[in-house]
Amino acid sequence: MSAGASAGQRARIAALVEPVVAQAGYDLEDLSISQAGRRSLVRVVVDVDGGVSLDNIAEVSRAVSAALDEADAENGLTGRSPYTLEVTSPGVDRPLTLPRHWARNVGRLVSVILDGKPVTGRVTAAAADAVTLDIGGSPREIAYSAAGPGKVQVEFTKPGKPGTDAAETGDGTDEEGDDA
Repeated sequence: MSAGASAGQRARIAALVEPVVAQAGYDLEDLSISQAGRRSLVRVVVDVDGGVSLDNIAEVSRAVSAALDEADAENGLTGRSPYTLEVTSPGVDRPLTLPRHWARNVGRLVSVILDGKPVTGRVTAAAADAVTLDIGGSPREIAYSAAGPGKVQVEFTKPGKPGTDAAETGDGTDEEGDDA
């Protein structure tokens, strides 16, 4: 692979990787190839309903690595230079663009641009053609085409979760550590 792998090479690797990822039960969200010194970096981003654990990442990584190694041995698919495989899950900064992205974020706070204005609301439901956001206590169904890409907002505590009281430390003691 050269710096900035060709579109054809990316397409060939994606055609090899996508069925392997799907057979393992995951969605291939992205695949990129870049030069990292003398090595190429093949980055595979996977996701699944319910989220991806480290064990899931390891499972997919082994399957993709085996498929790439076999294809590379047969026809030099990844080129003459060695490559590093990185399998990861999408971060919170990934834009929500597909119905499955929205569905996987039910309960999360998101921001979108509606009618040219930023709006923040909690995803309460996601269907094939629209998402329902709770905006200031009022549910609003919004077509994906009207919402554009959404962005998950990072929350350190969710409403109604333990630990939201500022005086609570979560260890059963008060803030000053008195044994009362």
